[in-house]
Amino acid sequence: MGKNREDLLAGAKRCLIEKGYTRTTARDIANAAGVSLAAIGYHFGSKETLLNEALFESMKEWGDSLEAALTGETDQDATPMERFETVWRRVMDTFEELRPLWVTQFEIVGQIDHLPEMREHLAAGLQAARFGLAEVFSQIDPAAEPERARVLGSFYQAMLSGLLMQWLVDPASAPTARDVTEAMSLISRGT
Repeated sequence: MGKNREDLLAGAKRCLIEKGYTRTTARDIANAAGVSLAAIGYHFGSKETLLNEALFESMKEWGDSLEAALTGETDQDATPMERFETVWRRVMDTFEELRPLWVTQFEIVGQIDHLPEMREHLAAGLQAARFGLAEVFSQIDPAAEPERARVLGSFYQAMLSGLLMQWLVDPASAPTARDVTEAMSLISRGT
């Protein structure tokens, strides 16, 4: 990959964090990358293609970071609920560090009807995330049990999205990992 192309991707990632998806202009990216406006067209064809690629790379980096956090050591003597709480605490610990990326993703979801390429990419990403979450939380091999992985992964993805939205809007009163674990315990007991 050429230096200008790399610089443009890095500049687009910075713009996504600083300005978001819809407020970033081609000039913003070119300035952040230290290249000419023409370089965007030459390397990517359009600002949208560049921003999409920068966002996809950022999301993959987040996914790799989250996977590393989630697959960390856990107490072998811990109960399933204690392991559940530990994993959710690790997930929630990534929220602050990656707040700009989350804000950008929610911004895109609000514009999804106008971004068909982004819809396709996000839909594919959701499928992979569901399987990954099922594997991490429930130790399910998606290849061996695809339907079970889909169902449980969809539940974990819904929890993640809901928790994240609450945290973005009102972090001071958003549920903690302990709150989520207690709620799961109450649900499982039927109370």
